[in-house]
This record gives sequence, C-alpha cells and structure tokens, in this order.
Amino acid sequence: MGQIKLKDSLQVKKIDEVVITGQFSPQSLKKSVFNVKIITSKDIENLSANNFTDVLNQYLNITLQPSGLNGRSTVSLFGLDAQYFKIMVDNVPLVNENGLGNNIDLSQINLNDIERVEIVEGSMGVTHGANTVTGVLNIITKKKIQGKLALRVGVQEETIGKEFSFFNKGRHIQNFKLSYSYKGKLYFDLGINRNDFKGFYDTKYGKFYTENDGNRGFRWLPKEQINGTATIVYNTDNFTLNYKSEIFNELVKFYNSTVQSGYHDDLGYYRYTNDKRYFINRLFHNFNFSGNLYSNINYTASFSYQKQERKVENFKFNLYDKYESNNDLFKDQSMEVYYSTGSLSNFFNTNKADLLLGYELVSNKGFSMIQKENNILEPIEKRINNYDFYVSSELSITDKFSLKPGLRFSIQSLFQNQYASSLALRYLFDKGIEMRLSYGTSYRTPNFTELYSKQIFDGHFFSGNEKLIPETSTSYEASIKKVRDLKNKTILSSQLSGSFIDLNNKIDMVLFRFNPDTGNPEYQYVNISRYKVLNITTLTQLKNQKTSVSLGASLVGVSQNIDNQLFYSGKDYLYSFNCNANLSYSFSKPQINVSLYYKYNGRVQQLVEGVTKYEISKIDSSNWLDFTLQKKILKGKIETSVGARNILNITNINQSGVEQAKGHARNTQLMLAYGRSFFVKILYNLNF
Repeated sequence: MGQIKLKDSLQVKKIDEVVITGQFSPQSLKKSVFNVKIITSKDIENLSANNFTDVLNQYLNITLQPSGLNGRSTVSLFGLDAQYFKIMVDNVPLVNENGLGNNIDLSQINLNDIERVEIVEGSMGVTHGANTVTGVLNIITKKKIQGKLALRVGVQEETIGKEFSFFNKGRHIQNFKLSYSYKGKLYFDLGINRNDFKGFYDTKYGKFYTENDGNRGFRWLPKEQINGTATIVYNTDNFTLNYKSEIFNELVKFYNSTVQSGYHDDLGYYRYTNDKRYFINRLFHNFNFSGNLYSNINYTASFSYQKQERKVENFKFNLYDKYESNNDLFKDQSMEVYYSTGSLSNFFNTNKADLLLGYELVSNKGFSMIQKENNILEPIEKRINNYDFYVSSELSITDKFSLKPGLRFSIQSLFQNQYASSLALRYLFDKGIEMRLSYGTSYRTPNFTELYSKQIFDGHFFSGNEKLIPETSTSYEASIKKVRDLKNKTILSSQLSGSFIDLNNKIDMVLFRFNPDTGNPEYQYVNISRYKVLNITTLTQLKNQKTSVSLGASLVGVSQNIDNQLFYSGKDYLYSFNCNANLSYSFSKPQINVSLYYKYNGRVQQLVEGVTKYEISKIDSSNWLDFTLQKKILKGKIETSVGARNILNITNINQSGVEQAKGHARNTQLMLAYGRSFFVKILYNLNF
C-alpha cells in the first residue's frame, strides 16, 4: 500500500522500526517470524481519517461492513466476519457490548492516541487466545513526546455527500491533547475528541417531516461520539508502569419513517412517530507492569477492567407540537470484563534460544434483554470465564534460520477445555530474500448473542443455543519476499504470500424446524458447517525520501460446506478478487505532500439459505478512490489538510439472490457509503 505503508523490510534499517505483536520482546520486522504489517500515526495523519474505518478501508484483504441503520462499522477478513479477528489496545482486547476483542465497532476507536497499528494475518491462537482465527490487530498508543510539554488542537470539517452546514449537516470533529514529559522518567497526557456526524439525508427529509410516505428520518443515522483519555507512564532502568484510562460516550438517534395519526381531547388531531435513542458507554482501565528480574528475565503483566453497555430510550414524538412523551429508558446490552495477561521470557543468557511462559485470565459478565413471545422483554445475565496458560520458544538455529513453536491450554468454565498450537519458521536467503512458513490452530468460542439471544415476534422465531460448542481452525501460511536497494536511496520490495484456513463446527443461524402448531419456520444458531479459505496475495512497494508507490492484489476463495438436515450446500469454492494502488509524493518546495489511494473490491459470492436449497448471493464490485493534500507551515506548528473521500461517489451496491433467505424478503441494496465527501482539517502543534 502507498501512504498506508505496510512497512515490512523496507525500513528495517531504522532503529525504532520494531514490532511487539506476537513477539517475546520488541524486535525488528526482519527478525520476526510472523508477517507483521504496520500503519503508523503519520500514515493516519496523511489520510486525515475521521475514524478507524477510514484507516482500514485501504487495507488489502479487509472488507469493511458499515451500517447506516445502526451506525456500526465492523470488518471481515478472508470472508470471515469480525468475530474471528481480534482487536486490541496495547495487547489488551477491547470490549464491546457483546464480547471482548471481536466484532468491534471501528468508528468507536480513538485515532488521536495511536502511535502505530500492527496487523498479523493468520492464526494467533497460542499468543492471543480465542477468536484469533484470521488474525489480530494491535493498536499501540502514544507514550512519549519530543520535548517537555506538547499541546495539540485540531478541527476537521467534512461534507456528507453534498450535504454540509456548520451546525445541522456534515461531520464536525474537534480534538485536544496535552502531554507532559519529565526527564524521560514520567509521562502524562490528557485528551478529548468529539466526532459529530449529523446523519445523511439523501432522499429523506429529517426529524420534522410529517408525511407518512416513508421519507421521514435519515438514510444514515446521526450520531455523536465523545472520547476522553488519560495516560500515565513511569520509567526506571529496570521497571516501567503504564496506566491507560478511557471514557467513551456515543449517542445514536433513530427517527422512524412511519408517521402515525392520533387524537387528543386537548390537542385535537396530531401526527406522531415512535422514535429511539441509543446510548453507548465504555469504560476502559489498564495497568501494565514490565521490567527485569535478576538482571536477566523479562516480565510483563497487564490488569484491565472494562465495561461497555448500550441503553435504549423509546419515546413518542409529536410532530406538530414537537415534544416527547412516554419516554422509556432501559439497558439493552452490556459486557463487563476483568482481564489479565502476562509473561516471563529471556530465561537463557544467549541469543540462540529463548523461552516464554504466559497466562491469560478472562472473566466476562454479559447482559442482554431478550424478546420472548407476545413482545415480552426479559433480562438475562451470565458470566463466562477462561483461564489460559501458554508456552512458546524461539530457536535461532543459525543467523539465517529460526524456529518458533508454541502451545496454549485454555480452561473454560462453559465449554470443553481448548488447545492451540503453532509452528513458525523464517529463513533469510542471500540477495535480500526472506521466506516465512507457519502452521497454527485456533478456536472461536460462541458469543453472548449466539448463546442466549431470543427474538420472537409476528410469526418470526430466532433463538440462541446454549448447546453450541467452540469452532476450531487450522491454518497454513507461506510467504517469500525480496528487498533490493536501488539508486538514490530507493528501496524496492516484492512479496508473494499464500494461506489456507480450515474451520470446523462453524456457527450459523439456520432453519431447524417448522412449528408443529403454527407451521411457522423457526431459526436457531447451530454448529453445522465447515468453512475453508484459500488466499493468494502479492504486494510490491517502491520507496525513497520523496516517493512511495504501492501495488497489491489478492485472490480469495471460500468453500462453505453446510448441512442443515433439510438440504446441503456443496463444497465448491467461490472466488473474489481485490487490488489496490497507492501513490504519495512529497514536494520540497512548497513543502506539500500529495497522496492518492485506490482500492478495488471485487464481486463477492456467498451462500444464503433459500426455501428448498442454498442459493448463491452475489454482491457487486466497487471502486474506492481517496485524495489528500497536506501542507505544514510555521515550522510544523500548523498542519493543514484538504481532500476528498470516495471520489467515485459510491453509495449503495446490489446484492442479488437473497429474496428467500431466512424465510422473508431482504433488501437487495447494501448501504456501503454516503457518496463523495470533501474535508478540511487544521491541526495546531505547540512543543516546549
């Protein structure tokens, strides 16, 4: 990729170009046995991203799954959704209202604290536990500054399609951060970020529209996010203490498109709607200790408390007099987590061998309001614990050849105990050629919704299943890369990689019976399918001090073997093709940086359950093009950015073959984006 530089061996000569994800201790990318991709804070600034969705939108193999109906943005990797891909902050999985580390809403992640992002594709079950079938994404936060005191203030204004005004339309972002460092031993920062998305009207007419023709409300729901963070770091020669705290609040507004009529003795005839507000709140605390024992053994331990909950407020809104009534606020979902992980390493005073012993303790308390028959809401609360222990070693057979085996044992409170294993190797050939091979097993435990959810209404029946068992996977990966130094300090890197994932006992919601009394179909989550993924990816990068060019392509094949006892899906592979091409150039005079990002998401085919057989649903291809121009003035104190996102004006894309899925009609239009948008961003930096 271009300005989203997936920096592997291109910059290994930099002393600070190190990775920590999946490593015993920070080390260079070239020495890592895993293929680690890095996105830096500079890359994020060059994108002028308004949330984490914009950052990952250019990443090959990742497909974004935004929703204008609930405001969430998640990802899928290799065709598997966000439940198989773990997102962490400083090696600690991030909570959401339905789980830990998975199915995270990317729009809720604060960009201002990010130092870099490390992405490892493939099974990471040994080092990072459950739900890492397709990989992990680790957000490393900022913990130092240049100088003693730093102040950063930013404002960003962005159109939503063609819609913009300073108060009622568009997106409006403000952020502030104050950082302090004392003699390299003490670091402290406070930050706040506000992201106000006013919604996308498109052909709708907003909150106060009074006609019952389906045009009231918004195509994409308005939402406001406020994120506050605090960090404390204390360093000595052999000890480091990190404390990270975050408070996140989000308000999503739902305006019903159905307008109803009523009569009141005092008011006469009036029109009203049944609207909703969603309140999402997250609390994050994490303590991390690291240092040395006996001048040799390295230790690290994290202790985290997190909670995220979603509350729903239902109310009746009078469109004539513009007032609310019958307000009912209740908790809909929540997840409370106590989490700890730690390790000991560097037992041997040699560079030839290392051993790591680690643990992970997780206690999740989930809550959900389920909908039973006759629209009766019933709360359900459950606690799920797991206690994991793992061991891994790294053997440097020669300077060029290294091995890394590992094993994890997980004691589960709800399921059978689980295991994960891995073996990775790296070999450095002459002339800058690197080869990596890996094998790994992992598992995904059923989430709270799959286990306990229930929705029964108007002839529909969708239910969780407490008898579900964890999914298990085996993955294989291979890559070869060549790095060449050209003239004028130019580096050319080319990489070809392939992977295969075999997933057993995949959980899907399927038709499991017809009600003997009503004849209505009933659906339930069950372990019924086998899922295989074949992936081939190529990436070429050319980089020097002024220019960065990147070309990438990926072919993904998915085979899903489903048997719901009524009919069978078959084993054929369904393929999709993706590619990207990015260019960045820095002009010395007048000190302007220009970046262009392009990504092609090929047609996706997937199986959906029909009435008599499994149908192939096809999602059309899409093209995404972004442009950013940046300039720094007053010796970098002021940074300005202007640009355009989604230049090709993508909004909805077609999905065919889904009319019979899940027993009722479904939309054939997927809401992918809200069209072409333009932005202006100004940052003020002050350092002492």
